[in-house]
Amino acid sequence: MNTKSENRLVLEGEVMSNLDSMYRYALHLSRNNDDAGDLVQETCARSLKAADKFKIGTNARAWLFAIMRNIFFNQYRARSRGEIPSDWTDEVESGDQRFTGSVWPQPFELFLREMMKEDINKAMEKLSSDFRSVVMLCDVEGFSYAETAKLLDIPVGTVRSRLHRARASLQKMLSQWFNEGLGKNGS
Repeated sequence: MNTKSENRLVLEGEVMSNLDSMYRYALHLSRNNDDAGDLVQETCARSLKAADKFKIGTNARAWLFAIMRNIFFNQYRARSRGEIPSDWTDEVESGDQRFTGSVWPQPFELFLREMMKEDINKAMEKLSSDFRSVVMLCDVEGFSYAETAKLLDIPVGTVRSRLHRARASLQKMLSQWFNEGLGKNGS
């Protein structure tokens, strides 16, 4: 049986190793650097306070994201802000290997990313918040369908469906905009 101090030490390590990912998700939820920082800080504080509830060997990352999501939505309800925005493409510039293919992006990759950033933001904004959340958790943060389903409290089939529809919608919008751009520049 693990002691409370063992749980806390393991959890502290998990928190530290997931800070970048937690900040990206907080930025996705809050759309504000200051609020994202506060959300990460509150998530860390609450998770460490509840260290005795953490089970070593479970998915700490999913547990932390669930805490963060609950904190955000509780604050959201309390403030009655109205709309839940999402802007995650600024975080792509951090050199995340999932987007660049290497730790040091090549100049052409940087150029393409910068060119597409505005279009990706625009396309993401056109998605419903349900679709944006699934894309953010699965494609950006790398959560599995099952983990995403648990975090969003929806069935796995709904995650698959929303992700498929969101990707198809993003692809259609970006292709259309690209083709329109070529038509304008090519004539």
